[in-house]
Amino acid sequence: MKSACIWISTSPERQREYPRLEGKEKADVAIIGGGITGLSAALHLAESGVAVTLLEAGDIPSGGSGRSVGLVNAGMWIPPDDILETLGPENGERANEVLGHAPAEVFALIDRHGIDCQDTRTGTLHLAHNGKGAEELARRFEQFSRCGAPVELLEGEACQRRIGTHRIQRALLDRRAGTLNPTAYTRGLARAAHGAGAILHTHSAAQGIQREGDHWRVDTPGGSVEAPHLVIATNAYTEGHWNQVRNVFFRGHFYQVASPPLSDEIAGDILPEGQGAWDTRTVLSSLRRDAEGRLILGSLGCGDTKPASFLRCWADRIQRHYFPQLGRVDWECTWTGQVGFTPDHTLRLFEPAPGILAAAGYNGRGITTGTIVGKGFAHYLTSGDDSLLPLPVCRARPLRARPLWSSVYEGGFTLYHAGQCLRIVA
Repeated sequence: MKSACIWISTSPERQREYPRLEGKEKADVAIIGGGITGLSAALHLAESGVAVTLLEAGDIPSGGSGRSVGLVNAGMWIPPDDILETLGPENGERANEVLGHAPAEVFALIDRHGIDCQDTRTGTLHLAHNGKGAEELARRFEQFSRCGAPVELLEGEACQRRIGTHRIQRALLDRRAGTLNPTAYTRGLARAAHGAGAILHTHSAAQGIQREGDHWRVDTPGGSVEAPHLVIATNAYTEGHWNQVRNVFFRGHFYQVASPPLSDEIAGDILPEGQGAWDTRTVLSSLRRDAEGRLILGSLGCGDTKPASFLRCWADRIQRHYFPQLGRVDWECTWTGQVGFTPDHTLRLFEPAPGILAAAGYNGRGITTGTIVGKGFAHYLTSGDDSLLPLPVCRARPLRARPLWSSVYEGGFTLYHAGQCLRIVA
């Protein structure tokens, strides 16, 4: 089992070369981070006639935007009523409304710019792995239905037919959602932004920022960019003590394991309508198939720090639990991405200093949230109106004991997976 991200090797959108930054440049807006948030902001700014320069430390993509499960989900991680309780009625209603329409925004961008990212639009499935999980899905179904969302609570045979397993008796189908190849989507956004006039520089890591008069200067190894406005879109891949984004979230990980392509004769009953899925376990398992029929399983935790035998054992355990009809699976590859977590599972949109916008803490909802935040930042910078953002831009409080949060989460994930491998945990 090799260490490689399957989305990179199977992306229909080819990798394009963008030059390193050499020398000094000026722009109306400078963006640090070439993931979905930064590219969405660059695209929408360029389409509005704004001179924008984006800096990415590696290739596009090299961070979490190209390494996720590829679920195009609506909303935040927590359900609508929990969002209202956490954020308050006004901000909670706004977040539910804006992020509820986020999948439609993603699919509209795909159509408008002809992004070939193997997207499906048949929804996603949240799977109840036990009785407590079934109660949680009933709670979510009631809340989403009250908000007018097109959701369906699947039971019994209808549920099993959609998933391909007898292990699940209840699932929540959200018809707003879907799946895609996240690397291809990110590359497509970069192509569209560049075509609209945005200047993209790869292998141009931001090393620091300085205030010079009414402008910000971003320094890189090969040069600098000056702009009156700066967007920091680094989220879970934030590096450098100068970058204040690192103070508002804690870093986590999500690993995945992919099988070779499986024919419909062997695996045609597994997620036959193309939905992506995840379960209600304490440490969730994600399940989906790609355009070539691979079974892709994932869970929270850092696979890079675990032996291949551990990951293989975990994948075998999950596969045999849900899909024993496959028999033995020879896993093809594994990869890990980083996730920006917050203790309350809601994102942070803030101004670290005058003229700087930043976002962090997507809690695993980066495809839709990043697309919406990038568009909202662009609209805010051109009009002063932040209504397209899921939350108002504000000052963010630093998160205390960030390394401890990360360590506790990772330790808990590892123990849970070990329990699964040892059959202590179902």
